Amino acid sequence: MLSGTVCVVAGGGNGLGEAAAHHLADRGATVVVNDLGTGVDGEGSDPTVPESVAADIREAGGDATAHHGDVSDFEYAERLVSETVDEHGRLDFVANFAGILRDGMSYKLDPEDWTAVVETNLTGQFAPLRAAAAHWKAAGEDGGFDRQRSYLAVSAGAARGNLGQANYAAAKAGVLGMVRSVSTELYRSDVRVNALVPNGYTRMTETVPEEHRPYTREEMPPEKVAPMVAYLASEAAEDVTGCTLYAGGDRVGVLTDPATEAVGVEPDGWSLDSLADHFREDVATDVELTRTDSHF
Repeated sequence: MLSGTVCVVAGGGNGLGEAAAHHLADRGATVVVNDLGTGVDGEGSDPTVPESVAADIREAGGDATAHHGDVSDFEYAERLVSETVDEHGRLDFVANFAGILRDGMSYKLDPEDWTAVVETNLTGQFAPLRAAAAHWKAAGEDGGFDRQRSYLAVSAGAARGNLGQANYAAAKAGVLGMVRSVSTELYRSDVRVNALVPNGYTRMTETVPEEHRPYTREEMPPEKVAPMVAYLASEAAEDVTGCTLYAGGDRVGVLTDPATEAVGVEPDGWSLDSLADHFREDVATDVELTRTDSHF
């Protein structure tokens, strides 16, 4: 189903990205495996990480090359796109799994850890999207596409809020707003932009103490996320855009966008006194207003 499709998998050196790269290649895609080869905390750099995944794909009979670099660097992201097009003649799909963790309670989170996580997890999503979108928009204006192009930004359940992950949660929630904005901008250019909230056992799961891990690798293998990635790369997903999708274990789904739960109207405008008298009892009658438990 993906024969002739050229895909970039950013963050493809480990975990979910590695599983997606293998699955895309197994279904006939040409895959460019990008990774900086860092630890979970973003430290270090190792070009053998993407090279090893690409070699494994080739050994299994697939078509893959490695591209070592930091996708949060705008110049590198442009080079990743341009060199992919130069080598393969086209770019059909980008799936971006690049991400790091540096957890800490907000009141003692190191500013450097805030910046590093937001840069990698949010800017690292936007820089390749910007580069791919510029290429696709220009290519479309030169004569149109034979098929829609597709960008998949990876978010996380932490976008709802997670204890000790203010930096990671902020970045992953930002990804969702970015996708909703850019998908609208690019729809008429035949470019789909979606977000994926995946659930699978990875290196990040192993940062949680074993007794608190939500599942084992056997229960939630990263390979079970990969078919949704391949679907979004395929022509079967035509016009699926602006969505936040879920994949994990045996489940896939579509998540809702932010929506208004309750509305109250005061014809003369609300005051402090009227809000104190009516907000809790009349406006938000059936709404839970103490929500911290849901973020643990």
